[in-house]
Amino acid sequence: MKQTIICCFTALLLLAVNKTCFAQTDMDGLMMSKNEFCIGGSYNYNVWKNYWEGTKQRENLNVGKISTQTMAVMGNYGATKKLNVLFNIPYVITKASAGTLHGQKGMQDLSLMLKYKAINIVASHSRFAAFGIIGGSVPMSNYTPDLLPLSIGMKSKTAMARLLFDYYYNNKWFVTASATYVLRSNVTLDRDSYYTDHLILSNEVDMPNATSYNVRAGYRTKLVVAELVLNNWTTKGGFDITQNNMPFISNRMNATSVGASMKYVFKNKPQLFVKAGANQVIAGRNVGKSFEVNGSVFYAFFLKKKAKK
Repeated sequence: MKQTIICCFTALLLLAVNKTCFAQTDMDGLMMSKNEFCIGGSYNYNVWKNYWEGTKQRENLNVGKISTQTMAVMGNYGATKKLNVLFNIPYVITKASAGTLHGQKGMQDLSLMLKYKAINIVASHSRFAAFGIIGGSVPMSNYTPDLLPLSIGMKSKTAMARLLFDYYYNNKWFVTASATYVLRSNVTLDRDSYYTDHLILSNEVDMPNATSYNVRAGYRTKLVVAELVLNNWTTKGGFDITQNNMPFISNRMNATSVGASMKYVFKNKPQLFVKAGANQVIAGRNVGKSFEVNGSVFYAFFLKKKAKK
């Protein structure tokens, strides 16, 4: 439900040094080195036909299959050894395979995050690390959120806080778990009334906050990462889609998904790596039973030359 803009950074790549890029994100237990910058592009394709109307799974032949393409530029900068700054700039395209509803496209929401490594304990064959992540997002364009399921976003400003724990054993195996709380601002519609479970004579929608839990585990070395992922998103409030009606931005939207991903760092050019993955929503409420595939390419380099020892 989130993310092609291609940044021209060729000149910056000339500053690159021979450094392995792990493409650290806000959901893993890895960090960029101080002054190291990793940037790249990603592509996500999400599609669903069946969905949950409340807790009832059904199909709507009036819209057919709903597909979403998300193209994004993402980056991560090592401000210090313990603090990383991350950003995400997505462009989203939606489409329905049937019916009269037109798909939407445009810039979605700019995301910024700070990731801090608070604890790092190293034993003989293992390492335990704890991280604190804070961040938020703001809409980058004047898109409409009032056309679900074809809107490109919710148009709500958000703020989030996450605790993340990572356990790494024998330089090969890892388990990472995180819990996130998301605050969402109210949204203004281009109409002066709407219906939830009752009529509301206002253009302002009270958006419920949300929680998210993520667990990933697998194999991780300097060149290869292979992982299985379990993710849960739960809206703290809202209401169910009423029978045969369109979804609404303040619906209670819950989803549990499972997936897998793999990352490969090129041995002869360790600044460069590629990543691919897929996931499937297996349980939900007022959401599509979606299947998603994704891929990305990243490059890492130092913005400042490292001092010689």
